[in-house]
Amino acid sequence: MAESEMKTFEEFWPFYVREHSRPATRALHAAGTITSTALLAALVAKRRWRWLPLALVPGYAAAWAGHFLVEHNRPATFEHPLWSFVGDYKMVALMLAGRMDEEVARAQLPD
Repeated sequence: MAESEMKTFEEFWPFYVREHSRPATRALHAAGTITSTALLAALVAKRRWRWLPLALVPGYAAAWAGHFLVEHNRPATFEHPLWSFVGDYKMVALMLAGRMDEEVARAQLPD
């Protein structure tokens, strides 16, 4: 299924997983997502509202480095920003649970 034809997150998820097939890409995403989340929490706790957009920088910088330098593909954020955001957190959760490699193997199978 082409990226532009996807209508639900469930359709998007296998594509997202295939676009993050290399462990180095997933590690960069995890580092960026966790750092951004921690920065966001710290800024909220300190009531530094105008600095909140800066919390996005580590997450996107790490993720895009993974795509451009490791996977050599285009980040899905450009086509599906919300689903990509949700996908990042789902991927990190599966990584922390030790189940992301299974998900990658399943996504490589033909539909």
